[in-house]
Amino acid sequence: MTLDMITQSAKAMLTVDAHLDLSMNALEWNRDLTRPVAELRAREAQLVDRVGRDKVDRGKGTVAFPEMRRGGVALCVATQIARYVAPGNPLPGWHSPSQAWAQTQGQLAWYREMEARGELRSIVDAASLRAHLDAWTRDPDAAHPIGYVLSLEGADSMVTLDHVERAYANGLRAIGPAHYGPGVYAFGTDSDGGLGEKGRALLREMQRLNIILDATHLCDTSFWEAMDVFQGRVWASHSNCRALVPHNRQFSDDQLRELLRRGAVIGAAFDVWMVVPGWVRGTSTPAGMGATLARVVDHIDHICQIAGNADHVGLGTDLDGAFGTEQSPADIDTIADLQRVPDLLRQRGYSPADEERIMSGNWIRFLTEAWG
Repeated sequence: MTLDMITQSAKAMLTVDAHLDLSMNALEWNRDLTRPVAELRAREAQLVDRVGRDKVDRGKGTVAFPEMRRGGVALCVATQIARYVAPGNPLPGWHSPSQAWAQTQGQLAWYREMEARGELRSIVDAASLRAHLDAWTRDPDAAHPIGYVLSLEGADSMVTLDHVERAYANGLRAIGPAHYGPGVYAFGTDSDGGLGEKGRALLREMQRLNIILDATHLCDTSFWEAMDVFQGRVWASHSNCRALVPHNRQFSDDQLRELLRRGAVIGAAFDVWMVVPGWVRGTSTPAGMGATLARVVDHIDHICQIAGNADHVGLGTDLDGAFGTEQSPADIDTIADLQRVPDLLRQRGYSPADEERIMSGNWIRFLTEAWG
């Protein structure tokens, strides 16, 4: 079956979202993702009424399995995440790498339970990827399990390098060495520093196991060092363009060119402070800032213009990554609204083949090659 057959057979264009914090939402936000978004919002509205708002996005979530299926999201990259915070680090997190590891194992247990219920399907190699996509396209109206590729956002929970191999055996296929701030193996967003020997050793072990390097949150110094050290496959699951929204969390054009040289795919992120400049947390609103899907497409188009083609960009929405509709594009109600993106691409002059590559094909090609 060709990629064209895959993407054209379903009523909703087949979509891959390369960054969703599903287990975090299930276990830390206590969201039963098997239920529709409207039901989750209603339940959380009652919670807010009783005890106050414990999280800024209570009652404003956008992601659940029914809406993923309705939006054609057949495959996602789903995370484990647990930060270790050393004494003096003001970021939220766990007080030892062992605690962080245990948190990720609880998240893994949730993914396994969702597999047992038929909600999710673990995708670990080219054969399981192809079988999963074939199942979705043979009967696009069925409530198929949603495929997920397991990724670790921030490697602090890897107590030792032996833990990396254990995680790989349990299905882990991508690692972002750092998240926010200084980490055990690298420096992340809003910090700066190199990898050090621990970080370089992690990258060597990842390369040995054919684990994908997610460059998303690496600070500039760690990014460039990682590009020198790591010779395996690299992607950026959820990142936007510094040229459009200046911030160290975004990629500069030089970094984008390096990722393109490495054959990476970059997933456009939907957190609107990364989409439009001048966002003020707690004050700005998506509608007030004109933060719409069209502005997300600006970042997609910027990468395509640098690349000279549409072969290296996709979606990595990060929807419900500790934010909800209050910080999502104004024309997103749920993740099902990703189906608005192809029309916006068409308005910019992108061809149907380009639309399919951006919505799913580039990620599918990347994984097929990485696991080939």
